Amino acid sequence: MIFSSLDLAPEIQQALDACGYNQMTPIQQQAIIPARRGRDLLATAQTGTGKTAAFALPILQQMCDRPKSILPGDVRTLILTPTRELAEQLAETIGRYARFLPLSITALYGGSKTSTQEKKLKTGVDIIIATPGRLLEHVVQGNINLSEVEFVVLDEADRMLDMGFITDVQSLLQKIQKKHQTLLFSATLSQPVKELANKLLNKPLVISVAKQNAIADTIEHVVYPVSEHDKAALFVELIEAQNWFKVLVFTSTKAQADELMLKLKKAKIKAALCHGDKSQGSRRRALADFKSAKIQVLIATEVAARGLDIQDLEHVVNYNLPFLAEDYVHRIGRAGRAGNKGQAISLVSREEERTLANIERLIGSRIKRVKIAGYEVGSRETLLDNIAQRRRPPRTNKATQTQISRNHTKKRQG
Repeated sequence: MIFSSLDLAPEIQQALDACGYNQMTPIQQQAIIPARRGRDLLATAQTGTGKTAAFALPILQQMCDRPKSILPGDVRTLILTPTRELAEQLAETIGRYARFLPLSITALYGGSKTSTQEKKLKTGVDIIIATPGRLLEHVVQGNINLSEVEFVVLDEADRMLDMGFITDVQSLLQKIQKKHQTLLFSATLSQPVKELANKLLNKPLVISVAKQNAIADTIEHVVYPVSEHDKAALFVELIEAQNWFKVLVFTSTKAQADELMLKLKKAKIKAALCHGDKSQGSRRRALADFKSAKIQVLIATEVAARGLDIQDLEHVVNYNLPFLAEDYVHRIGRAGRAGNKGQAISLVSREEERTLANIERLIGSRIKRVKIAGYEVGSRETLLDNIAQRRRPPRTNKATQTQISRNHTKKRQG
């Protein structure tokens, strides 16, 4: 199904043409038409499936169908999302869809001055993308009025539950007095998500485009067994030998990210950091430089695992495997988006093999191992077997046992 068949406003279709969008993804095919008609949605969709357009386009179309002047402090569309990175990304993406429309779009999140955001809010905003905590601050300060909101989107609802934002979300939605449309999108349809949907949605259409924790079939998975000490050297060797460019690499901690950054600098590989100790401006510049190919490697912690939309990203590297197997799916979802091919590379030490097994169990398949000469490492199972062999008492045959018994008897008799 193609976008031009939807009979969208010329300005929206022009923007989609400029983005190079033609064919709709499954979530877009199922969600856009009912959402355009005003139906509440409960949609389960993995990252990279085109869900932003699935909720943004029908809302933009309805706003075009019913143009309205915005009063100071008011807002027509409210999109809630768990992280500031995702809020920025949504504002950028939706801005592209609305580039030919006379609509104002503002992102609200922590880490930036509230005074700058306050000035924008006081003039009135058509679309606000916000993290719950920062939006609640503006509500308490009287900078924004939510009573006239017509459209609400809860993006990454499962993540907001995990991060403890739902109390804030419910508090914010209680301030919307006007009858409104609510679209809830989640990567997983857990019981808590279902309970949230029952509270917030009105007779929703339930949409699911992939099984829970599904991964794109355009992604190739590969594991390189390596000791923790040798990971940086192997990573550099792989970049150079396989001519990787535009590589997003995830570490488990900020310290690991900083250490890898130093080693890449020594190897004269252009890289940047994106983690919690970096300022919002620094992280924004790092992402912009990565997207524009000014740097080759972006090193990130889990804070960037969701919401990053990077075009033509082929390689996502797990320098360390995530603690939760589900986060593996979120990390590698940066590659292989919108039908493009991608590769998920994991550098796995012996200590991480149990985590790897959990990941393979989750995705339902065994990941191919590739051993590189000079980086060989024994498996965890072999190590445990060797330890067990050393601890086990030596086996003796029956004749030996009999002789030992005779010698012991003679000793006692003597």
